[in-house]
Amino acid sequence: MGGLISPMDGIGPDQIFIKELLKRVQDGVVKEVVMATNPTVEGEATAMYISRLLKPFGVYVSRLAYGIPVGSDLEYADEITLYKALENRSEI
Repeated sequence: MGGLISPMDGIGPDQIFIKELLKRVQDGVVKEVVMATNPTVEGEATAMYISRLLKPFGVYVSRLAYGIPVGSDLEYADEITLYKALENRSEI
């Protein structure tokens, strides 16, 4: 996308490649868009903004899961990471 929407930094939707994404989705070939923004306020806001724009096109919009990376130690995981890992857990 070329960046994130960040009003505090003067970056709005027109400064990233949202128009180009919408053009690619309009032809009906794209079935899913996976949001892979950082788990920051700007990343979340950008992902939500784009997902709302894509909704009328009937495109499935998903997001990469958050959680604890493989091989890391739970001792160093922060509260939000643990929360997201529990929220996105799956049955084994």
